[in-house]
Amino acid sequence: MPTQTAVVLLSGGLDSATTLAIAKSQGYACYALSFDYGQRHRLELEAADKVAKHLGVIEHKFINLNLDSIGGSALTDTHIDVPITGVSTDEIPVTYVPARNTVFLSLGLAWAEVLSASHLFIGVNAVDYSGYPDCRPEFITAFEKMANLATKAGVEGHPFKVHTPLIHLSKAEIIQEGLGLGVDYSLTISCYQPNQAYACGVCDACRLRAEGFRALGVVDPTQYLS
Repeated sequence: MPTQTAVVLLSGGLDSATTLAIAKSQGYACYALSFDYGQRHRLELEAADKVAKHLGVIEHKFINLNLDSIGGSALTDTHIDVPITGVSTDEIPVTYVPARNTVFLSLGLAWAEVLSASHLFIGVNAVDYSGYPDCRPEFITAFEKMANLATKAGVEGHPFKVHTPLIHLSKAEIIQEGLGLGVDYSLTISCYQPNQAYACGVCDACRLRAEGFRALGVVDPTQYLS
């Protein structure tokens, strides 16, 4: 059978790198898509470039979005402090970027349709995460339904499938899966507010990442400030 084509959303973080490795292991011809959306730092874009080259993709595209012009998130508005008090799911944190995954998946969908690809991969997770509404299975199901109603390919009988291979895994399970597939996690960065090449060690993303490596009993290659 011919190789199937997939668009993989790649942020440069641990989860998206693992997702790309999974898509590759399943035999997909992978096109990676990353976004410069006005986030606090560009280190994750550099990481995405390194991961894409390390794992091998057919093409890696970067799209500029300027979501910082909208703001409303600690990741896109420097006037909003990144929380450093620990992970909590009691409320949606200020690191939530309004409609980010909806926008990202929509652009991934557009590229997939141009490529005649029926598959989209995104590294969302509903277990070890910060309570973002656009990381839940309900959101993915709804988006997939919309995709097949709103595209030429979908209405002509070529449906899209949104793959979320990490959605029910713990952070430790994600890392274990990635290591088994040869992911070099030293190339990735998860921090919301890194300083040069160092991760802060206190934001939600750093805490979740570090705890995943500790739970697995594997050394985290990330260099932390604290």
